[in-house]
Amino acid sequence: MSQFHLELKNVSKTVLRRVNGAKVKTQILSSLDLGVQKGELVTIMGASGSGKSTLLRLINRLSETDAGIILLNDKDIKDYDPTHLRRKIGMVFQVPVVFRGSVRDNLAFGMKLWGGNLDIEALSKDAGIPEVLLDADAEQLSGGEKQRVCIARALANQPEVLLLDEPTSSLDAVSAGRIENLLTSLCRERNLTLLWVTHEREQARRIGGRRLKLRDGRLEEDHD
Repeated sequence: MSQFHLELKNVSKTVLRRVNGAKVKTQILSSLDLGVQKGELVTIMGASGSGKSTLLRLINRLSETDAGIILLNDKDIKDYDPTHLRRKIGMVFQVPVVFRGSVRDNLAFGMKLWGGNLDIEALSKDAGIPEVLLDADAEQLSGGEKQRVCIARALANQPEVLLLDEPTSSLDAVSAGRIENLLTSLCRERNLTLLWVTHEREQARRIGGRRLKLRDGRLEEDHD
């Protein structure tokens, strides 16, 4: 296989938005280009409604492009089976969602779908989840603990890319800092590629990596 590469070429996307009670077509991504190498940490900033979350959803096909192409390892993502693609490109959302059952049940979820062996204890350690919590009710965890479970659940599939849609915005400052440290450590230690949407410039500066800003449907380097 060729060296890992994620590339977006001339990607455009139009969505329906309600304006004064009427649905109006609005183009939020316009001929957008982006290239990401293995192990990169890329933050994407932009105003509310600029299309940051939509961009992430296009990359793992929770939504489809209107035009352009997205390549993973030089292969059009539309040529991947969607389930297989989402194993390669994991996603962690703004509000952590856990499934009914124990933390252990949550971490084993992916393996139940597509088989394979999983060292749950090692995985929980990597995600900073104390072993004592593995048999706890996942729905009773704190927000920060739930987000760690979501991260671990995504890591269980050994993704090449992890898409992060404002993963700390619903957390208190202490929990947010712990999640930041966890994710940046995983990026370094696993050579994991991270695309991290954030509305906080200070957060983007803290976590490092390449900073991009989504403006008028395109990405540009942020040097502020």
